[in-house]
Amino acid sequence: MKMNPLRLLERRGQSIWLDLLSRDMMLSGGLARLIEEDGLSGITSNPAIFEKDMTQSTAYHERIRELALEGKDPEEIYRALAVEDIRMAADRLRPLYDRLEGRDGFVSLEVSPRLARDSEKTVSEARMLWAAVNRPNLFIKVPATREGLPAIRRLIAEGINVNITLLFSLPRYREVADAYLAGLEDRLGMQEPLDRIASVASFFLSRIDVMVDPLLEEKMAQGGSVGKRASALHGEVAIASAKVAYRIFREIFASVRFENLSRWGARIQRLLWASTGTKNPAYSDVKYVEPLIGADTINTLPLETLRAYRNHGNPALRLGRGLSKAEEVLKDLAALGIDLPRVTEALENEGIEKFVKPYDNLLTRLAEKREAFLREASPVR
Repeated sequence: MKMNPLRLLERRGQSIWLDLLSRDMMLSGGLARLIEEDGLSGITSNPAIFEKDMTQSTAYHERIRELALEGKDPEEIYRALAVEDIRMAADRLRPLYDRLEGRDGFVSLEVSPRLARDSEKTVSEARMLWAAVNRPNLFIKVPATREGLPAIRRLIAEGINVNITLLFSLPRYREVADAYLAGLEDRLGMQEPLDRIASVASFFLSRIDVMVDPLLEEKMAQGGSVGKRASALHGEVAIASAKVAYRIFREIFASVRFENLSRWGARIQRLLWASTGTKNPAYSDVKYVEPLIGADTINTLPLETLRAYRNHGNPALRLGRGLSKAEEVLKDLAALGIDLPRVTEALENEGIEKFVKPYDNLLTRLAEKREAFLREASPVR
C-alpha cells in the first residue's frame, strides 16, 4: 500500500502546516483527521482567513450575538472570536507540541495588519494577544517590515514566540534572522531561559512569480537572445529565491554566533514556505512543494494544495540541490534589467494591503451583524 506522501515529508524533516483556520473544521473533527492521517503539525491564520470563516460560517452566529449584547465593539468581537479559535486549535495541537518538546505543534495569530509600520504598537498588541491566548504553542505573527524588525527582537527577548510573515527578499531575510538572534542574546543577557523560545521566518513564494512573470513575458515578447533568456527564467524566480534563502539559513545557524546561543538551549529559526498555492493554472498544483523539501523547514499549504500533494506528491530532498542554478537565475534576472529588490518592496506593500482590506471588511461585517442583533434585542415600538 502506497504511503501518504505527506507522511513521507515528515520523515524528510519537513513539517506540513495548514494555511487555514476553520471553526467548522475543528468542531467537525476534520482538523483532528488531518493531524492523525496526514501528519499535520501546525496551523497559520491571517485576516483573510478569518474574514472568510467568520462571515460565512454559521458557527459564529450565537457567539457574535452574545458579544454584541455584552456591548463589545466590532474589533473586540473579532479579537474574542479569533482568540477562541486559536485556543481551540492550539489545544488540538498540544499533544504533538508536548510529545516533540516544543519543536512543533504551533498555531499562529497575526497582529493587526494596520500596525505593520508601527513598531511600538506591534509590540503592545503582540503582548496582549500572547496573554489572551495563553498557550505555549502559539506564534504571534509579525510582518517582516523595516518597522517589524525591532518588534521581533523585543518580543523574542520577552519570551514570545514569533512567526515572521510577509517576507519576500533575501536581504530582509538576513535582517529577520539577525533580529531573532539579537533577541535571544538580549534574553540571555537578562539570564532568562532560551530552550522554549520558537520562531519561524515565513518566506512568501508564489506571489514573487505572480509579479515577476509578467515582467519576464514582456522580455520574452522581444524575441531573440533576450526573449530566450527571459523564457528560461519564467516561473523560476520564487523557487530560486527559496533555495538561496535555505543556503543563507544553513550558514546562519551553523555560525559561531548561533553555536554560542545553542549551548544555552536556543533553537534554530526554521524557514517556512508560505504562499505555496499555485496561482498560475499553467503550473503544477504542487509547484511550490516538490522543489522545496528540506530538513528543518515547514511548508504551509492551502487545503487544496495539501489534498493535491496527498494525491500525487513525490517526496525527495530537493531543496539543497541546484543551488548554483538558483543563483544564476537571480543573476540573470538582474542582467535582464528586472530589479528584484524593487519587486519585493512592492510585494511587501501589496501584502500589507491584502491583509488590511479583508481585516477592514471583516470589521465592517461584524459591525453590521452587531447592529442587527442590537436592533433585534431592542425593537422599535
